Amino acid sequence: MKLDQSQRNLLNLLQKDSTLSTQVLAERIGMSPTPCWRRVKELEEAGVIRAYVALVDRHKVGLGTCVWVRVKLKQHSADVLDRFERVVKGCQEVVECYELLGETDCLLKLYLPNLEALSTFMHDFLLKIPEIDVTHSAVALREIKNETALPL
Repeated sequence: MKLDQSQRNLLNLLQKDSTLSTQVLAERIGMSPTPCWRRVKELEEAGVIRAYVALVDRHKVGLGTCVWVRVKLKQHSADVLDRFERVVKGCQEVVECYELLGETDCLLKLYLPNLEALSTFMHDFLLKIPEIDVTHSAVALREIKNETALPL
């Protein structure tokens, strides 16, 4: 979908605060409320706006450890990848998973309470997945930047 400037402005505002009313959105982009509401609905119906969510401070809910795990699979077949994906999608600790090109097949991002939880995760979950050949983990020392808004 090709976005015009008013759609980009709406998306930028909504990415920063999705609780803004149609009236406030309209005022901020210089549009009347009804056309503004229609544009937001069009973005929702087109799937550009997938959902409205609350961004939770992970530290305040006890998930202060961020870990990246690189995974190399034993085989490169659709069946192996499908089985791996099903298992990973069902794991709440994995907040992001990407299939990659190169030496690493998949990259997982986890939020955990501490390093002990990482050890438990690795031994009780990840290393029990038969499709996995090798894993490499990296623990974030501190978060420098974490944005949810896309650069439109």
